[in-house]
Amino acid sequence: MDEAINTFMSTLGRAAASATSRRAMAGVPVGAPSGDAGDALAASFATSYSGVVAFMTVVAEGSFAKAGDRLGIGRSAVSRSVQKLESQLGVRLIRRTTRSLSLTNEGQLFHAHCKPGVESITRALEGVRELREGPPRGLLRVCSDVGFGRQVVAPLLKDFRAAYPDVAIELMLDDGPIDFASDNVDIAFRNGRMEDSQIIAKLLFPMQMLVCASPEYAVRHGLPRSIGELARHRCVNFRFASGRVREWEFKVDGQRLKAAPRGALTFNDADLVLAAVLEGQGIAQLAGYQIRELLGDGRLVACLAPHAPDDSGHYLCYLSRRHLPSRIRVFIDHMTPAIRALGLHRVDERMAT
Repeated sequence: MDEAINTFMSTLGRAAASATSRRAMAGVPVGAPSGDAGDALAASFATSYSGVVAFMTVVAEGSFAKAGDRLGIGRSAVSRSVQKLESQLGVRLIRRTTRSLSLTNEGQLFHAHCKPGVESITRALEGVRELREGPPRGLLRVCSDVGFGRQVVAPLLKDFRAAYPDVAIELMLDDGPIDFASDNVDIAFRNGRMEDSQIIAKLLFPMQMLVCASPEYAVRHGLPRSIGELARHRCVNFRFASGRVREWEFKVDGQRLKAAPRGALTFNDADLVLAAVLEGQGIAQLAGYQIRELLGDGRLVACLAPHAPDDSGHYLCYLSRRHLPSRIRVFIDHMTPAIRALGLHRVDERMAT
């Protein structure tokens, strides 16, 4: 038998032996009938499974004793497994003598039918192991908030693809909630606060939210000097995909305060909110990564900086630290320092009033 099948036998054989040992430790005789139809089916499958593993290993090793050594169980246990399989099938598969063994015609036919299945399962095992341990490859599904995805994530994908050309990226931009399982997402970039304990959330940088206006708006209408003055201004709001309008958040005396100013304009796209502010149509609370350069070159002015919230951030999220495929691990390791190196969290407070 070729090396792939030997590898399969070692892997599945140990699993079969372990399952048998667990039943024995629990005081359940091997092959004992179960209490219901489901257990009976499971017991029948377990017997067939361990019998096929034992049979294929005996053929591969040429003896029951060597098969027992290979599987880590005794010679008699191998013999019993094969005998139970023969009883289930109602045929003899192996001719046994004290000096040799050979396959019957039925045994040769059974072996020929089992071999392709064993090879297929072996390839599946090796393929999954390669995804975990081998060179990064395969499809990576990434989801991000629309604004962050356009401005931050998408421009960095070129360098990642250059470093890992065998990894294909599917980037989905969505401001709505993400379900990793149903949406089949590997990595998600999320803004705000992460409160789901099932998700591993890696902080990329703190999320600054500043109330901004164009210089022209500030000249015509002034800027709010307190949160209460927001009601007198033309506010531009953002609406989530769920239909909920995003509240404006502030920090007052160390406590979080939310406000819901009436919107003169409301968009479901962060870039449109920013465009309206740049055109002087109103004021909006915008993420620091969006406005950093605009504040620096004077195209925007900010206000209420002392009340800017400081307890949220931009996160890279995934489901588990264990058993990550190499394509996910290298993406995390590549994107985390690349995003942090952009310095998007450093908004000069001297530009805000």
